Amino acid sequence: MEIRIVHGTASAPTEMSSYDAALAAANVHNYNLVPVSSVIPADASVEAVGTAPDLGPVGYGLTVVQACATSADEPVSAALAWIESEEGPGLFYEAAGAEPPERVRERAERGLEAGAELREWTFGEGESVVRRAAPDEGVATAVVLAVYGRGRPLW
Repeated sequence: MEIRIVHGTASAPTEMSSYDAALAAANVHNYNLVPVSSVIPADASVEAVGTAPDLGPVGYGLTVVQACATSADEPVSAALAWIESEEGPGLFYEAAGAEPPERVRERAERGLEAGAELREWTFGEGESVVRRAAPDEGVATAVVLAVYGRGRPLW
């Protein structure tokens, strides 16, 4: 299975329209997002691609781990960190908020370190992606998502 790391930022008139526009920037706005916790399956590959390719028909469900922050008052940042083990599986940790990008990345990476300590796997080096959005005229949203595979029917 391929897991793609995608991201987007946007500013729009409302919280929901800002979120939708940030998902559009990542090209996942036409799917129903199905959140999961944070475990990377052993047979998965992880690649940071920025913008998602076509992942199937409109309205299908996408399995995701999501970092998201939205604000009308101040800049926001979203970060997703991940690490893979020599044994195969790995972990994602997300963080988001009205903080500078470096602080949000640091929180995601600290969480990742704590999660790794809970497991008896041998981990390699971690990676992360962080995005920042400022509310120019309206509400700002920053999203970073790990998208598992392709879309699937929800029924």
